[in-house]
Amino acid sequence: MGLRETNLSVPPPANIGSVVAVRGSVIDVRFPQRLPHIRTLLRTGENQQIVLEVLTQLDSQRARAIALTPTAGLARGMPVEDTAAPLQTPVGHSILSRMFDVFGKPIDLQPPPENVEWRSVHHVPPSLSCRSTHSEVFITGIKVIDVLVPLERGGKAGLFGGAGVGKTVLLTEMIHNMVGHHNGVSLFCGIGERCREGEELYREMQDAGVLPGMVMLFGQMNELPGSRARVGHAALTMAEYFRDDEKRDVLLLIDNIFRFIQAGSEISGLMGQMPSRLGYQPTMGTELAQLEERIANTDAGAITSIQAVYVPADDFTDPAAVHTFSHLSASIVLSRKRASEGLFPAVDPLQSSSKMLTPGIVGERHYHLAQAVRRTLAQYEDLKDIIAMLGLEQLSQEDRKVVFRARRLERFLTQPFYTTGQFSGMAGKTVSLEDALDGCERILNDEFKDFPESALYMIGSIEEVIVPEVSHA
Repeated sequence: MGLRETNLSVPPPANIGSVVAVRGSVIDVRFPQRLPHIRTLLRTGENQQIVLEVLTQLDSQRARAIALTPTAGLARGMPVEDTAAPLQTPVGHSILSRMFDVFGKPIDLQPPPENVEWRSVHHVPPSLSCRSTHSEVFITGIKVIDVLVPLERGGKAGLFGGAGVGKTVLLTEMIHNMVGHHNGVSLFCGIGERCREGEELYREMQDAGVLPGMVMLFGQMNELPGSRARVGHAALTMAEYFRDDEKRDVLLLIDNIFRFIQAGSEISGLMGQMPSRLGYQPTMGTELAQLEERIANTDAGAITSIQAVYVPADDFTDPAAVHTFSHLSASIVLSRKRASEGLFPAVDPLQSSSKMLTPGIVGERHYHLAQAVRRTLAQYEDLKDIIAMLGLEQLSQEDRKVVFRARRLERFLTQPFYTTGQFSGMAGKTVSLEDALDGCERILNDEFKDFPESALYMIGSIEEVIVPEVSHA
């Protein structure tokens, strides 16, 4: 018995292997003693600076790993150390107001945080018995979203759009509006996007004074696919700490979930797996579910997630967009056509949807108003072809009223943003849900039929429209 206790206190001998093949980011390693488990981190290089993650076991002695750091200088025969642990990230109260990379190293030129606990980035989603079933609306202060696509507290919302339609701008505006009023912790995770955006966001949050309640994690587009595929898991581990250990609500912002899928696709290609439809990895659904299902409401707290989703070539039937749609409680679709007309935020009200828009959750008045707005905009969409061919004069009196209402609604649902104020010269505005609903109701009741459409463009609440009109008279 005493001998067994002595053996328990002795650390296991180091498991050292050697590199047998290097193919870009894919490294084959031979371990004569024992084979490391899948997802174990390995270290190699002159100063142990090259980090690898085991992805598959080839036979009883060889493992195939993917590099998480650049592999410059790596050669066959170099020793590889088995760390016997997966990728870990720091958690604790002292990570607030800091900026990290995928390894939990600070990238904000400040010393590493103290009093942190290191946890594995791989966790199973919370069981169904732990989850909360209560539904509650999450107000953003953006008219078109709060009225037509309400977000769920503890839910997942996606901002879908091609390149340059305003996904990141809308996400940044939501951070500005919500982080200040949000009592919990905010986490921003940048996956495969531009380094410049991360640096700008850090300074904006610092200037807005909301950095003390934020944590930022970045795996940018210049980093290896192994690093980009794991930064989302690292951010979720931090979010789960604040939800489960500190019992706080967490706002998790991800830009961009498509880059996570793309990183998985690159790894799959490097590993030599046969691609599925349109060149995506055959395991895409599983990989995305492992990430998305961890974002959940529990009795302890909620993780509310807002995710930007790049849509390749504006094709919403792309497998990446289709798989992401299935996980979300609200889908906000951004339209290039609306952006070209100057209707910002360029949310397409007919393609966007939310599971929260039911009378039982948002209330009868909100539900019926949202349906009336959507119906008016849909009728206008149907009439556009007739107007283009025959002109507005050929429409019936009733159809003409629908067109006038729809055009005023379209302009009322635009809004000046705080984040674009320096470019547009217009001060940003947040609008309460009551004011947004009131404005839509009054437009539908033809209260503003004698006002020019431009009077409703880029305003906050409907009250603002009356002031210039009176002074003009």
